[in-house]
Amino acid sequence: MLKIELDEMELKKVYLNQIEEKLKEIDAELLFWDSRELERRTCMSWNTIQKEFFFHPNFPKRKVGGKWYFPAKATKEFLLNWLEEKAMN
Repeated sequence: MLKIELDEMELKKVYLNQIEEKLKEIDAELLFWDSRELERRTCMSWNTIQKEFFFHPNFPKRKVGGKWYFPAKATKEFLLNWLEEKAMN
C-alpha cells in the first residue's frame, strides 16, 4: 500500500505562486488599457475616476477617435504615486 501525505500549506503556496505568475504574464501582455480596464483595475466607477484623478495634469491618457486609452505601465506608476499622495493627506 502506498500512502502519500501532502503539506496543505505548502501546496497552497505553490498554487498561489503559480496563479500570481500567470497574472503577471497576462498583465505584461497589455500595452494599454481602455476606460473599462481602468475602472476594473482601480475598482472605481468612471465618475469617481474623473472626480479623483482623470483631469490631473500628470495622468497619462490619449484619446483616439472617441475612446480613451491609457498606457498600462505609466498609468500604474501614476496610480501608485497618486494613492501614496492621498494617503499622506
